[in-house]
Amino acid sequence: MKQAGRIQRQMEQAQEDLAERTVETTSGGGAVKVTAKCDGRLKAIAINPESVDKEDISLLEDLVLSAVNSALDQAKEISDEEMGKLTQGLSIPGLI
Repeated sequence: MKQAGRIQRQMEQAQEDLAERTVETTSGGGAVKVTAKCDGRLKAIAINPESVDKEDISLLEDLVLSAVNSALDQAKEISDEEMGKLTQGLSIPGLI
């Protein structure tokens, strides 16, 4: 039980750390930049004003979607890796 409590505290600390850790991705050669937190939330989206073409909004939408998905994928990868370090080799029902 001591080990379970220790692991739970470590997991809580890891989640707090992941909430502060960020990744950045771009699409369209830097036209869109997305910053995501490793807890799965978006922190910022920046769009280069020079990349906005009122005649082709769908391209901008695709660039934003691509950058967001890439950032969230990277953030999830980091989160899974960090949480996996804590749970590696454990089999405690109800903990994970």
